[in-house]
Amino acid sequence: MSPVLDIAIRRRLGDFLLDASFTSEGRLTALFGSSGSGKTSLVNVVSGLIRPEAGHVRIEGETLVDTEAGIFLPKHRRRIGYVFQEARLFPHLTVRQNLLFGHWFVPRGTRKPAELDKVLGLLGIGHLLRRRPGALSGGEKQRVAIGRALLAEPRLLLMDEPLAALDEARKAEILPYIERLRDETRIPIVYVSHALAEVARLATTVAIVENGRIAACGPTADILSRPDLAARPRAPEASSLLTAEVIRFDEPFGLAQLKTRAGPLVIARGSLQAGQKLKIRVLASDVMLSLEPPTGISALNVLPGRITEISERTGPGGSTVHLRLICGEALIAARLTAKSAEMLELAPGKAVHAVIKSVSVETP
Repeated sequence: MSPVLDIAIRRRLGDFLLDASFTSEGRLTALFGSSGSGKTSLVNVVSGLIRPEAGHVRIEGETLVDTEAGIFLPKHRRRIGYVFQEARLFPHLTVRQNLLFGHWFVPRGTRKPAELDKVLGLLGIGHLLRRRPGALSGGEKQRVAIGRALLAEPRLLLMDEPLAALDEARKAEILPYIERLRDETRIPIVYVSHALAEVARLATTVAIVENGRIAACGPTADILSRPDLAARPRAPEASSLLTAEVIRFDEPFGLAQLKTRAGPLVIARGSLQAGQKLKIRVLASDVMLSLEPPTGISALNVLPGRITEISERTGPGGSTVHLRLICGEALIAARLTAKSAEMLELAPGKAVHAVIKSVSVETP
């Protein structure tokens, strides 16, 4: 079976060389990296806005570009939806008219009249149809822009920093709709971002983009927890990403117990509901290690595990080490001082206990 994405391209853009190669099986592939790393240039190659000098672009086995075979499908024939940082809606048209504009890109004989109702339900924008863009919030505008792209019935959806122009409240409003889009449609998504929290929540696959190249690509939980990536200069802090299910509550103390592949975890209940499934994230710096089961401590979560990887010393004066351990069936990342690692004689294969404070666990 062909991968969802199969990209290997080369293109010089002034002094910048884009030389990127990766495959992805994920339904939402995040291109993650700092500004200027080449993320947008890469999606512009996929969309047809930039023509590579060499290489290929394939989506679910269908070739859009193959320089050796002389194939370059024009952008208007690629059936790719593009959502930008700003919604770019037509201000003189209503929401309904903006949405239906996407239908113009679908061959008349293959248009599906029922698609509009499906998109309205998916994005929760049915009540906005008569409004014009000037009367919408930033989050509503982006949902309409996503709907317009979906109504073009694309084979791939490109989302280039779609939340970058929104404040935190509007981001929180739109993230659940992107999750629904990922989970309820069969349209693969390429999501460009330099916001790690967004990537951790949304992505099934992450490709790290550095200086025009792909530094690493793989399942999100694996990439975010890798010690070798976290030890690189200017790299974001490593973290552990776990799927969890709420199994019970400790009502007197406002706590929830979660079932995870790493073992049971206790966190603040907040607005969680019984039986709810969610993703949780723990920063490597919020994990302590103990050689014995600790007693007399305030942290409520202690997970037995075994070290699988440990990085070379990094940071100012070689003060830090990054580790990864297996707890239950999940990988947990930790960041310690080099002195702590030496005192505990930490090494791959050593049994330890990961200590995690409940208030350190990040939830959506």
